[in-house]
Amino acid sequence: MTKESLPRLIPTGTCWCGCGTEIGLGSFFARGHDKVAEAALVAVKYGGSIPQMLHANGFGPSHSVTAKAVEEAGWMTCSRCDYVGAPAGVRNHQKKCTATKEN
Repeated sequence: MTKESLPRLIPTGTCWCGCGTEIGLGSFFARGHDKVAEAALVAVKYGGSIPQMLHANGFGPSHSVTAKAVEEAGWMTCSRCDYVGAPAGVRNHQKKCTATKEN
């Protein structure tokens, strides 16, 4: 699924985790509540198990979710090692990374 195929969501001024906290326009969550909502969704849909979530969505040891994120979601791999993440996370990682890939 690409970003272009997702619906455009509009922040409402109320935290989307369901807590009812009023937040500034332009934000979906009160600070930290995005992680609360994420954990709650995994608990409700997959019994709190990330492996169950990955399996239910067709991922696992033989079908890498991180490779799919690089391929379709703009993620990248560190040029010095095998670290994979969103561009901002990889840039942060590269500031500390001392590894060198074997050629």
